Amino acid sequence: MNGDLSFGDAFAQIFWYVGEIAFKFVPGTVATLAGTSSGGSPIPTGVTPITEPVTTASIVSFLERTSSPEQFNSFVHNWNVFVAISMFISLVLSAGMIYCFIRIRQVRHFERLKFQDAEHTVIARDIPKTQLRWNRILEQADSDNQQSWRLAILEADIMLNELLDMRGYKGETISDKMKQVDRVSFNTIDQAWEAHKVRNRIAHEGSNLHLDESEVRRTIGLYARVFKESQIIQ
Repeated sequence: MNGDLSFGDAFAQIFWYVGEIAFKFVPGTVATLAGTSSGGSPIPTGVTPITEPVTTASIVSFLERTSSPEQFNSFVHNWNVFVAISMFISLVLSAGMIYCFIRIRQVRHFERLKFQDAEHTVIARDIPKTQLRWNRILEQADSDNQQSWRLAILEADIMLNELLDMRGYKGETISDKMKQVDRVSFNTIDQAWEAHKVRNRIAHEGSNLHLDESEVRRTIGLYARVFKESQIIQ
């Protein structure tokens, strides 16, 4: 490249050569192949029509014939610089596109997980509502508070009443329903009666009834055997 040519001048020269090829060399080639001159008149006598495909070598040869050696060398150098810069920009843009594509997939994946979490609450994650209630009863039974023990047994008895309703037993009280139970289909009916008696003591005596930890654990265990037989808890 000539030392007095600026970067802008170099690109201007490249585009000038491109224009020469696009508007002079290519139309002239097409006209020769068609058998006419660029003005539409027949090719003069003695001019040989182009019968071979136009190649890169023919374009380079055209540039060498239509420009001085300094101009041609400057064009080649500027073209190499133009190609190098274009390749660098293309690589940067391609890397940016790949990065954006990967990030979009990651964001969509995280959004999909959040939507799934929002749709599947704690209860919906294969944990029945009854099991959650039972877990709460166990937490109350494991506390050191007498009131929590009473609440645990009362809640377990409510679950027993719901179980009897679910199995189709009718009656005004739990006792009335359990009297209808067939022992063949309800093997833990005796445990249900024993646990229910503790519940009745709590209901009748209230806070005056003193419970100890072993009795509470035993009563909750009785309810657990009843519920596990009916498969309403794990």
